Amino acid sequence: MFDWMVWTTPVAVFFSGIALLLIGMTVWELKSPTTLRKGFLPLKTTRGDRLFIGLLAAAYLNLAFVGLAGRMAEWLALQSEPSVWFSFAASVALLVLIMRKG
Repeated sequence: MFDWMVWTTPVAVFFSGIALLLIGMTVWELKSPTTLRKGFLPLKTTRGDRLFIGLLAAAYLNLAFVGLAGRMAEWLALQSEPSVWFSFAASVALLVLIMRKG
């Protein structure tokens, strides 16, 4: 069924993390309904809105990293392309920032 997908450790961690986030946010919303809040984002958002925006931002950050990894290896004179774990960590940090302050 999932033969079309390349299931590397980073991919499995990413999708498992998304699933856990959605389950956790659903339980949190049922226990404590959210209200609109204004942070640094240019609109009033709920927790779900910030999660969606944060996930989109994380996806774009990862895509940019994958697209620029070869160039980064050239610019920094690295032996090989940098690990995707760096973009994963940056994406988690971005998501936490948007969820907390967005």
